[in-house]
Amino acid sequence: MSASGGVRVPGGVRVPWGPALLAAIASVSWAFLAMVGIAALGLHLIGADGAGALGPMAAAATVLAVGGSVTPSGDVGVFGLEGAQAHAAIDIAPLGVSLVGALLLGWLFVRSLRGAGAVIGRAELAARAGLVVLLFLLLLAGLTWVGNDTVTIDGATLVRRGLGTEQAEHDLLSRLPEQLGDIAEIGGGLLPRRLSDLVGAKASVGFTVPPGRSLLGGLVWVVAVLLLALLASRRTPLPPGGRALHRTVRPAVSALCGVLVLAVGAGLAAGVYAAIGDDHPGLVLGSALLGAPNGVWIGVPLGLFVPWYGKASGALRHVLPDPVDQLLAGPGGERITVGRLAELDGRVWLLVVASVLLMLAAGVLTAARTPVGTPRPAPVGGARPAPVGASRPLAFAGWCALRLGVVTALALPLLVGLTRVSAGASLSVLGFDAFGAGIELYGNAALALALGAGWGTAAGAAGALAAWATGTAGRRAVALPRQRERERQRQEGDGGPGGGERGEGPGGSRGPEGGRGA
Repeated sequence: MSASGGVRVPGGVRVPWGPALLAAIASVSWAFLAMVGIAALGLHLIGADGAGALGPMAAAATVLAVGGSVTPSGDVGVFGLEGAQAHAAIDIAPLGVSLVGALLLGWLFVRSLRGAGAVIGRAELAARAGLVVLLFLLLLAGLTWVGNDTVTIDGATLVRRGLGTEQAEHDLLSRLPEQLGDIAEIGGGLLPRRLSDLVGAKASVGFTVPPGRSLLGGLVWVVAVLLLALLASRRTPLPPGGRALHRTVRPAVSALCGVLVLAVGAGLAAGVYAAIGDDHPGLVLGSALLGAPNGVWIGVPLGLFVPWYGKASGALRHVLPDPVDQLLAGPGGERITVGRLAELDGRVWLLVVASVLLMLAAGVLTAARTPVGTPRPAPVGGARPAPVGASRPLAFAGWCALRLGVVTALALPLLVGLTRVSAGASLSVLGFDAFGAGIELYGNAALALALGAGWGTAAGAAGALAAWATGTAGRRAVALPRQRERERQRQEGDGGPGGGERGEGPGGSRGPEGGRGA
């Protein structure tokens, strides 16, 4: 161990284990605090803590957010279920919790790398990332132990307080959907008798977090977050040989990630606006806090004409509004597109406009962050040279189109996978059986890849030409620290700022403002 606290690993590379460990502790602890806090606040706003302890619920929601799973179980025989019939399964991640944790963890991780110098060694990068992954899994294991509890379902909470038995039955009947109204006449008044039992019933439903599957999902999640943060951060040093990634991949990845996060912000703002005039603002705000990315990231691929498929079976189909219940009644699922939704509400076409504008914004940002050609010679007096960019604007547009096309082709299938919804239940209540009921929503990942490539290519080319025409192409390009140091030495050797070249562009060319930018 050296005096600076570093330890040499095989190969003679010194790894600063002390600072790396402190940075990992800070990154992981702050990320988990933020995720648990957002999960607890969202669950409290929607009133979920009225049936059980908020702490275990927040822990379970956090585990779900990072790729884990939650298994429900319990005795609900009073509702008509016995033994193996009492089963439910939900597969949906609260991406609002996931996004907060990913942003904070990724930002703190790349910030810790910037102190490593102009170039970070592969061994040091692996050590720092490994410490983050290890601490993340340790804290996640603790949440899998905490996230186990029992929720009590009290039938009396289904009706207003202070009502007698007959009044409670009538109140509960009045809340049923119209599609279920005729059931009250079936079986010689069987439904009112079941309602009487339901109002007085109590059931305990437990939920547990399987540690093995949850830790495996958490491992995949944290590795993906660290890799994405490293690719999206344009000021973070890379190992030797990583300059090509900095020049080609980082502008497109950072641009697309930025517009997707901006879209989530717009979704949250819409949720706040909707909550202002709603009768239950807490429910709206809590749902937006937990699930705004879910809704927004379903809408973006759908607005880019990626088809989705929905399926509803059993009694849950009857509680869907008409004609959605007929649309999703097919045994093999039903295709959901913008055109079919627009037949129900013409305002759906605004989703296409918003998605296209989102892609164009990503294209312009990619062009602004991609280094371009050499600057004009400095005018007399040593003033800053006026950048002209690449000698061939169409070639520059082609590079931007190719890079954004590849990144979008990978991003859209990822969004489709993250936002998949699967909910199933086995229920026997209100005098009728609903075994095998369920709702499922999923997108076409293969078509998302193809459409992502097409939309990304078109947006990259259009954004690059627009940036070129307005003079913003390459303005926000960022050079690597080692490259900036060489430029400074070259400028000093050439006798002024006009003698150096800035930024690195496609094919080894230099771009304007290479050492500056966001």
